Amino acid sequence: MLHVDIPTRAEIEELIRNHGPARVSLYLPTTPVTQQAQADRIALKNLAGEALRQLADHDKREVRAIEEFLFDLVDDDDFWEFQANSLAVFVTPERLRTFRLPNRLQQVVEVSDRFHVKPLLRAITVPQSAFVLALAQNSVRVIEVSAEMPAFEVKVEGMPKDAASAAGKASIKDRSPSGRIQGSEGMKVRLAQYARKIDRTLRELLGGRETPLILAAAEPLQSIYRMTQSYPHLAKTALSTNPEAMSDAELAAAARGVLDELFREEIAELRLLFEQRAKQGRTTTDVAQAARAATRGAVQTLLIDIDEVIPGTLNDDGAVTFADGPCAATYGIVDEIARRALLTGARVLGVRRADMPDGGSLAAIMRYPF
Repeated sequence: MLHVDIPTRAEIEELIRNHGPARVSLYLPTTPVTQQAQADRIALKNLAGEALRQLADHDKREVRAIEEFLFDLVDDDDFWEFQANSLAVFVTPERLRTFRLPNRLQQVVEVSDRFHVKPLLRAITVPQSAFVLALAQNSVRVIEVSAEMPAFEVKVEGMPKDAASAAGKASIKDRSPSGRIQGSEGMKVRLAQYARKIDRTLRELLGGRETPLILAAAEPLQSIYRMTQSYPHLAKTALSTNPEAMSDAELAAAARGVLDELFREEIAELRLLFEQRAKQGRTTTDVAQAARAATRGAVQTLLIDIDEVIPGTLNDDGAVTFADGPCAATYGIVDEIARRALLTGARVLGVRRADMPDGGSLAAIMRYPF
């Protein structure tokens, strides 16, 4: 089981607003297998040593405080008992913050006057949670799927037990008082009533959310529910199966495959939008141009390669100065572009290089020609 702490957008914005003389960002791949965690502790110790070397010219008291935070974490047996696939560590002389992440990241050591948050964006770019509506004629249940814990059934007040009880009948094959509802067509009418009641009941749970809802149902109930439901984030892909024959864990495993597919579809849509906006002069893959655009609030959507680090600095107008290599006086340029874009309301997605529209370090879609 993965033990993760997925950062919210508010937490990421808190990190990107945090500036000061000594800000240390560390990323390393980890293992959720407790018995193998010793190697991860050694890796963190080595990364900490590199960060401290880069801080050699800083205030000694601040460096000592950062050193104590980092080596206390290395020595914390309870902390290393529960890990995921990667660990992000952010340290100042006043505080240490960690996030255990489900995706596997490369080792990174960044020392600057600001945190390096770009790899962290991957965790909020790829959907990590969903609800599964396991729907059958004789049963219905809602399963919550997340990266943080095993799947579990959510009790939803007012949820009908089955199609017959939703219609107030002993059987959905019963005729209506007028004798109109009968046979296969009559069953479809009763199933539609069942689907509408489920949809109304789910509004209390799903109202205001953007969490994907994944339907697990066989035909004709799958199509009937899709035609009658109102939740805007119902996944296009369904689990075409009898959910009564599957455990919560089995449904969750299948749902995670759908979440991966949703991400691939989103990337494909963004590629298409990038091509359309390029014809209008509203895109760029040039780092320097993107820096100026992000500084002026012109970026609407930004895709960034989470693995690459381009050292340098940006001035207040967005002009870029590239550096030969990392040091405490520089930071990741694309990371800073992402920070400025986020603070002006842009949507920022952390992706792999293969997902970039033109295979570059970044791809920006503008609000207007720039």
